Amino acid sequence: MEPSTSAATCNRRKRKAIAPTAHEDAKRFKTEQESEELLECGHSSRSQRISVLPDRLHQPITLNELTELLHYAALGKTGGIKQPSWCRLQHQKKVEAVNVVIVEGLTQSHFYKHYLTLRHLRTSYTTRLTFTPSTDLASGIFSSEVPKSACPILFQRHNGSSELHKAIRSHPVITKFGTQRRGLTAYVLTQEEMIKKHFPVKGMPGFEEYVSTDSDDSVTDNSPLYGIDCEMVQTEKGYELARVSLVDSDGNCVLDDLVKPLNRIFNYLTRFSGITAEMLQPIRTTLRDVQVKLRKLLPSDAVLVGHSINNDLVALKLIHQHVIDTALLYRKEFGQKFKLKVLAETVLNRQIQIEENKGHNPTEDALAALELAQYFIKTGPRRVVELHMEELWGHTIVEKESTCSEPAPAPTPSPRFADVLQTFGRSVAFLGKRCDIALDLSHQQWHNSDKEVLASFRRRTKCPFFSVLQLSSLSDHLKRSYPHLEHQHQRVCAHLRDMCVVFAGPFPAAFSERDVRRLFCCCGPVQNIKMLNTTVRVHAEVEFELLEGAMLALKTLNGLEVQGQSIKVQRPVYESMLDLDLTLDTLTCDSLNTGHLYAVKLNPSGAESIQLSARVNGHTSDAKCSVKTANGLPSGKVNGQRPHLTTTTKSKLTEETVRETFGHFGTVERVVLLAKPGKRAKHAYIKFESSEGKHVALSSSEDLWKEKYLVCPSLTPPHLPSWVAVTMPITTVEPENEAAEDEERTHMHTSSQDQEMDLMMGKLDCRLQKLFRSLPEGTLSVVVLLGYTSAHGYLPGLCLMEVKQGS
Repeated sequence: MEPSTSAATCNRRKRKAIAPTAHEDAKRFKTEQESEELLECGHSSRSQRISVLPDRLHQPITLNELTELLHYAALGKTGGIKQPSWCRLQHQKKVEAVNVVIVEGLTQSHFYKHYLTLRHLRTSYTTRLTFTPSTDLASGIFSSEVPKSACPILFQRHNGSSELHKAIRSHPVITKFGTQRRGLTAYVLTQEEMIKKHFPVKGMPGFEEYVSTDSDDSVTDNSPLYGIDCEMVQTEKGYELARVSLVDSDGNCVLDDLVKPLNRIFNYLTRFSGITAEMLQPIRTTLRDVQVKLRKLLPSDAVLVGHSINNDLVALKLIHQHVIDTALLYRKEFGQKFKLKVLAETVLNRQIQIEENKGHNPTEDALAALELAQYFIKTGPRRVVELHMEELWGHTIVEKESTCSEPAPAPTPSPRFADVLQTFGRSVAFLGKRCDIALDLSHQQWHNSDKEVLASFRRRTKCPFFSVLQLSSLSDHLKRSYPHLEHQHQRVCAHLRDMCVVFAGPFPAAFSERDVRRLFCCCGPVQNIKMLNTTVRVHAEVEFELLEGAMLALKTLNGLEVQGQSIKVQRPVYESMLDLDLTLDTLTCDSLNTGHLYAVKLNPSGAESIQLSARVNGHTSDAKCSVKTANGLPSGKVNGQRPHLTTTTKSKLTEETVRETFGHFGTVERVVLLAKPGKRAKHAYIKFESSEGKHVALSSSEDLWKEKYLVCPSLTPPHLPSWVAVTMPITTVEPENEAAEDEERTHMHTSSQDQEMDLMMGKLDCRLQKLFRSLPEGTLSVVVLLGYTSAHGYLPGLCLMEVKQGS
């Protein structure tokens, strides 16, 4: 199907699904949870991404669940690992590397306290979950055990060792190269082999017009490898060169040129070459130009690597003395060859030559051939055969009962994650402070500062397949600056709670805490109310569980007349709150809140009532509303007009009623009802399939008021069941210090320590951004703010995840 046709079909399906039934929606979510290919219309089916299952959004993940994801990302189905139980990683085979950064000492609260400063972390990572603190996380990752049901080839090698030994002994790769791991010179073709396989060889008939590179008579195991690949078109003289790519031993592309054939082209072979007439029309580069470039680029001891590289050298009309052919490394019986695409997918876990690309990418093919050769040399022929026996050569090991004449079985392979990775030829690395890491010392680097850790990692010529970086500088700073971390955390929590606080009043003299709660719970769940009584008037401090509750209270209750007395609703005025509006605007635009809406269902009813009125556009109008359920209170303004309450019929807030009401604005993907156990829900989060549905709903607030709904953009991150969840203190303040703590909170200000901490957080964010940019495309990047554990309990951390995509 053509892409345009597919997109049109997708759009028609969307239009039909504007208001799905509850049954259809439940069925759709069940399919999403069970599917390993969660594809959405408008997203490329080839893009890698990670998504959390809806029922796991509000639950913190643990070390075991994190390692479950890392095992799957690194080993995947090839290693017999199943999708994680709590999330879905799409197109695992395209994962090029896995990078985990552990930031010690920081909690989830620190992230939101310094939310504006951490620009990279909040914008580059689209998956964010609460993390349960774990002691020695790095060691826990490397030491975690891969289940024996996974990696079947690894454990079959132990169970069927005698049969495997027989199979290996007669294997074409082993009969050619032996079982020992050797240097690259062992795999360079001899002149006799090149002549036999029809390679261009100096002095042989048919190659008189070929250009020869200036290569040494011999090479060493330290000689540089260069991957090469060419694309040809069909001319009246046969096949001629149209494009050539060369990559160095680090995988950097050093040449990628289109070439104008000398003769008239009959067939561009676009399906395979990717070359079109439009591409070659402006090109003036000739075959001679390319030969000159290659002679300059290739060192005298360079070893060229390619897949069926004899075809590339013929197209280039080039003679090079030292070559490695990956088609002859990964040998089949009777002279048959594997396709490069098959080897890349099986050995490198990478898909190349995808049909949608409309032709091969020679740079991609050259890199694949280079890495296949590097893997073969590093791993050794025996290990290559053992690891890929079934996938490539179709040989299944059957377990047999041992006999006395058979040799003793080999030791049981280690199920530790680090050992399994290395067994599969995956490079691993740990960088951080010296600590007890269950990893070979040759794969560890110890540094005293975060700056050194990140600089050392970025200096590497090639990114390790699996790496863990542990950053400790911030943790050391916190321990020095805040000897009592619990008290420092309480200050952070106090700042975050103040974002959910409004001051209201003056109220009538007889107004009680219960009356205030009834009045303000129409905007959202109320966490706490503190009455502020002076000698003349009554005010209240109202703390909501959600940021949205405070926002709605300011919009709907400010200026409301209660028993003939106008009340004012405002934010607390502290120095630390000066950037609050900017923080709220940024939270609204947070990628996690895209398409999310917060809604309150009003329910005016009850026997007791008070007279309420509000001045709107210079006019005063009245409405009767229950004191018992004051959440039926009308707002001061809705689109500049005074809405009227016309009914007192109770209406229950359910997922079905929400979908029915909001489905008119766009496809509702998910509804989360907010209610305490045993209580009826009055508030809900609504996630639309696209942000357009959210904006349409917000612009239709007057219509929604008629349905007795108040709405505002979502502010609370989806992984938090409520904002208070991130701000609950680890321990209570001792009685003798309560007054001091209250005074400190009342006069909250930005201290020099806070400013220093904000500066350090900015440096951390900048360093993590540089690290992220240095990672190869297709890397699963995980950043863990470790959290904090003490004798009094624990402070939750935060786990941020993203698969790096192309720019």
